[in-house]
Amino acid sequence: MRVVIQRVLESSVMIDNKVVGSITEGMMILAGFEEADGEEDIDWMVKKISALRIFDDENGVMNRSVVDIDGEILVVSQFTLMASTKKGNRPSYIFAAKPEIAIPLYEEFKEKLSVETGKRVQCGQFGAEMKVTLINDGPVTISIDSKNKF
Repeated sequence: MRVVIQRVLESSVMIDNKVVGSITEGMMILAGFEEADGEEDIDWMVKKISALRIFDDENGVMNRSVVDIDGEILVVSQFTLMASTKKGNRPSYIFAAKPEIAIPLYEEFKEKLSVETGKRVQCGQFGAEMKVTLINDGPVTISIDSKNKF
């Protein structure tokens, strides 16, 4: 499982010119899944994201988590995070999980993230053509791969 987290002042996702998810201060998370991902990857990622200290404290030091600031979360499925660019110039998505595997993982990830943070997680729609807008705060952008825990 791979995620790209952006600390945002606001973010939204639109499908067919209709806003389906919107947040103010918090995290906009792009999430991609591979065939080998499972519950262990999701549990580890949820705990990592919930405790990730990327928000400023009173001294301007990134020392607070999204939970500490009572921030919001927007999650968007993003299979292209699993792209392999080793050969040629056209990315290969051979490692991206097929929808029958990825959709349940995506749903479980959103649910567990909501429970862990105590907040309703806003989201896009798996497989839909989406337009994502955001105001990146900092900018702060972090990528995490559950296969690189150590």
